[in-house]
This record gives sequence, structure tokens and C-alpha cells, in this order.
Amino acid sequence: MNFLLAPNAMKGALSAAKISAIVTKTLRRKYREAAIVSSPIADGGNGTLDCLMNVLGGTIYEQEVTGPIPSMKVNARYGITKDFIAIIESAEVIGLQHITPTPETIAQSTTRGIGELILATREKQCKEIWIGLGGSATNDGGAGMAKALGWKLFDENDEEIKEGVVNLIKLSRADPSLTLSLSGEGIDSLPMLRGRVREGVKILNDVKNILLGEHGATYTFAKQKGANDEQLPYLEAALKNYSEVTEQTIGKTFHSIPGSGAAGGLGFGLMAFCNAEIVSGIDFILDAIRFDEKLASCDCVITTEGMLDEQTLYGKGIAGIAARAQQINKPVHAFVGRIHGNKEELKLKLGLASLTQISPEELSTQEAIRDASWLLADAIYHHSF
Repeated sequence: MNFLLAPNAMKGALSAAKISAIVTKTLRRKYREAAIVSSPIADGGNGTLDCLMNVLGGTIYEQEVTGPIPSMKVNARYGITKDFIAIIESAEVIGLQHITPTPETIAQSTTRGIGELILATREKQCKEIWIGLGGSATNDGGAGMAKALGWKLFDENDEEIKEGVVNLIKLSRADPSLTLSLSGEGIDSLPMLRGRVREGVKILNDVKNILLGEHGATYTFAKQKGANDEQLPYLEAALKNYSEVTEQTIGKTFHSIPGSGAAGGLGFGLMAFCNAEIVSGIDFILDAIRFDEKLASCDCVITTEGMLDEQTLYGKGIAGIAARAQQINKPVHAFVGRIHGNKEELKLKLGLASLTQISPEELSTQEAIRDASWLLADAIYHHSF
């Protein structure tokens, strides 16, 4: 057997690199003569920074920036590759792991730290910035990031609004004057990074949700970030008002572009204020790690994910791997912490050879995270490949 290991992190439990080590050791016990190629992956969410830096090489730095709420400071890592490409993982800055999600935290949530990290990368003369989205605790549409980059956001009384998504309902005017003075160029130079970063900004996206509506940032993701049912209409209205003012100011429409709703609408903000190009995170990363070359010489693929549900079908790691494997008839075996939804339907839609939930239903999430290492090893060892 020739195994290709392409694990994605099990968020909160195991990194992709740790999973790869566990699976390799377990397979060696059962298939002593097997060839095992390890190629940890990410899809734009958690683990994106380490995945790309391991492949491309370079230096990882650390910067103190604003966390997912205005009163919090976090030490966030970012990378500069040997080719002077900056790599930012949003979860490092505004990730759910920094807080205990509540209705109060999502109401105050801000992406200011992303803007602060972008400014840090600009000081290192990067030719391009890649920003992975996913795992965020925010829902402000990138407004905090825009403020960090120099934009002024005013209410109808010409008073600057405070940080936090709840204040976007009061937004009346967005002023780029400070941004323009910093760039030293005219209105056509918007946004601030144009001309400073030679080849632009890429968003490595793990979902295809748009900004607003039933399948938008608020109604799809806000509850897992602490929002209650009563908050959802208000959060949606705040984002809608913000997007209308922003688009009127810039003269372009972004809210209906797939991926604009990623990371609580940070995808929207990056496109609007940083002229960012949005790409599939999993496809971008699979190309970067030369996945197709490794796929061609394997007998089967083993991949992992913390949770698998309907969202997995729309741009997550397992979906991207399975789609490529199907093209050359390579079986994919997926091992996940939890399955939400009909297992057989999800397996069929993804085109998987097998789909295994490693944690018994009777285990709590906390227990499943605690025991993830041996649960994964046990599932691998007793599986028929």
C-alpha cells in the first residue's frame, strides 16, 4: 500500500502535523512495508500559516495586535516567505480560541487586528499578501480592519463610530481622506495597499457564503460565535447598512460575491478596502504543496477534519481533496471528530470511499477533544483500507 496523508487540523484538538505523526505511527504498526507520504493541508482556516510556511520556507514573526474584541490584545504570528510573500492567518488574530463566545463578544467583535497585521507586513516590503480566512470570532464585515488602515467611519452627526459590529447600524459616511494622504495618490489609488504591495492581496477562502441573507455571514455563522436568536436581525441590519455605505463610497458591489461572507464578512472588507482577489483556499494550497503529483503515485488518501457537515461541501478541505482524487479514481478515506447530518448522504455527495467519525456520540465535545489522539489512532488501526 502507498498511502498519501493529507490531514487538515482538528480545530481545538490536534494540528495537521500532529495528526500526520499519529496516523503514520499507527499505519506502521499494521502495514510495516507500506510507503507513507505525509502532506498536511489547510483550506484557508486554522493551520494555513504553518502549512504554507512549511512548504515555501521563510520566517515567522509575532506581533501584538487587537484581538477579536477591542479591549483584547493578542500575540499573532504571520509569515514572510523567501519570495517576500506575507502570509496572514485570520484565526491567529481574531480566532474563536481567544475568547469564550457570548452575545456580548460578537456584538463588540472587530477585525482591527487584521488591519494592524497588514500594516506590519507592509513594513517588510512584501510583494504580495495572502490572507487565510476561517475560524473567526467576528462579524463586522472588515470594518475594524478598514479603520486600522486609515478609513474614518462616521455617523449622521459626523462623529466617528466606535469599534464593534453593533455600531455599524449608525454608519452614515465612510471617509478615505486619511487613507489617500498616506498613499500619496488620488482617488483611483483606492484602496490604501494599491501601489504599496506590488502584486496585490489574495483571500484564501474556505466557504462560498455571500455577505447578507439566509446563507450570509450572520445567519450561517453568527450563532457559533456567540450570537443568540434575538441578535441575528440586528447584526444582519448592521452589516447591510455598512455594506450599502461602503459600496456607495467605493462605487463597486461586493456583497453578492461568493466568499464575501467569510470570517464574518471579512472577505467583503478585504475586497472593498484592499482590492483583494478571492480564491479557493483548498485549491490554492493543494497547488502550493504539489498535491496532484503526490496523488498520482498513491493507492489511497487519508484525510481528516474536526467536524463534517453540509458546509464541508462548499470549499472545505475534504471536499477539495475528494474532488481531485475522483478525477483519477483514487479512494479517499476521511476521519472526522464529529459528523453533523446524514453520514451516508455526505459520504456520497463528497465521493468518499469511507467516512468515519472517530468519537462516540456519548462523549462530550470536551472529552472528544481530550481523547482525540488515541481515538484517531484506534480508528485508523481498525479500519480496512
